[in-house]
Amino acid sequence: MFLNRMVLRSLSRQLGRRVLIALSVGLSACVSVAMLGVVFDVGDKLNAELSTYGSNIVVQPKSDAVVSDLYASGDSGTSGGATKADPTSFIKESDTTKIKTIFWAYNITDFAPQLNTHAKVGVGCGAASGTVDESCTSHSVPLVGTWFNKRITASTGESSTVGVQGMRSWWKIQGRWAKDDGDEAMLGATLAKELDATVGDTLSVSKGEGARQLKIVGIFDSGDDDNGAVYLPSSIAQELAGLPDQVDRVEVKALTTPENDLARKAARNPGALSQEDWETWYCTAYPSSIAYQIEEVIPGSVAKQVRQVAALQGDVMKKTQAVMILMTALSLLAAAIAVANLMAAAISERSSEFALLKAIGASDGSVSRLVLLETASVSLVGAVVGAGLGSVMAQVVGHVVFGSGITMRPMVFVLVFVLLAVTILAASLSGIRSILRLRPAEVLHGR
Repeated sequence: MFLNRMVLRSLSRQLGRRVLIALSVGLSACVSVAMLGVVFDVGDKLNAELSTYGSNIVVQPKSDAVVSDLYASGDSGTSGGATKADPTSFIKESDTTKIKTIFWAYNITDFAPQLNTHAKVGVGCGAASGTVDESCTSHSVPLVGTWFNKRITASTGESSTVGVQGMRSWWKIQGRWAKDDGDEAMLGATLAKELDATVGDTLSVSKGEGARQLKIVGIFDSGDDDNGAVYLPSSIAQELAGLPDQVDRVEVKALTTPENDLARKAARNPGALSQEDWETWYCTAYPSSIAYQIEEVIPGSVAKQVRQVAALQGDVMKKTQAVMILMTALSLLAAAIAVANLMAAAISERSSEFALLKAIGASDGSVSRLVLLETASVSLVGAVVGAGLGSVMAQVVGHVVFGSGITMRPMVFVLVFVLLAVTILAASLSGIRSILRLRPAEVLHGR
């Protein structure tokens, strides 16, 4: 009780220094909470942000994947492979909904099956008569049959909307997206210019014995080879190619965990893992484990991660986390220096008070505890206020950078308060040493 009264009385003195200590600790707490809050939540945010630029897993028929590996001809980007030759092996389109039944189904944010083929096209070829004038369809171009914005229901009963409309969010669209159940198509900007086609024109498509007339409802600029292709519903592409329920590629967008040594080892040969490592890998959202699980549910398929996207996600996240952790460390260092200097000045001014306490029987430990309790009380106020401001600052960073709030985990606050306690204790050591060296006779008699 006596010690508490002394602390309360001492806090009313040297008010300016007390406020500066609280301010230093509060600023450090604010920066630390904001930065560590973002660090613990940045993984999902960055993956979600980067995944808007396309798929990070591609599923192919096993034979196509072997040939691609053999001749190193597999495309590693995210475009639909508009310059590919017509495929010779396929997977069932109806099997692709099984992707939403794997262990990491909720991490699969989007996917789109494709049937890539070629056909002859022309604009206004017999549109009035309802038949296609094949002499007018002289341009042989890539066709990409796909899902645009399709509602599916998996065997688990879960419903979701998937398709290229979510996979190609960076496309610049003139007009609108095509519908999966309509006789509609979308043209790449380069092809539209070659055909002198505009939104609302009729596109005639012929392949072998099949022919269709489709309304051009959108012209897109993808910035890649897809600009020379026609995108149309997969059902129409399958009808023209005579390949019902067949696709040759599935692009998958998934939220993943950056790869580490375990994930890279598993990607080479999952069978080489120990049982414990295998369970850890399988139950972690690595691109390789998600790809492995997709292969398990789609017969005759090979799922591969798009290495450039996966590497970019990992590199960006590591660098972002490193910068934020560095800022946290620097803020703690700045707080330690400020508290140490302010305590040293305060102890120097109060040397007569401490000398008198020691002269009347107070031990070095009692005086040291008094100083530490004073500093801790002031620092706690600053830390609580700073932590609250740091939470607000983290939300601002989240909305400005990622367009969504940051989930503040309780462990962030626990970690920050522990780090601040260690920092303040370390900063107090120099002041405690000066108290231990203090000689009452010398101070009180001015020697």
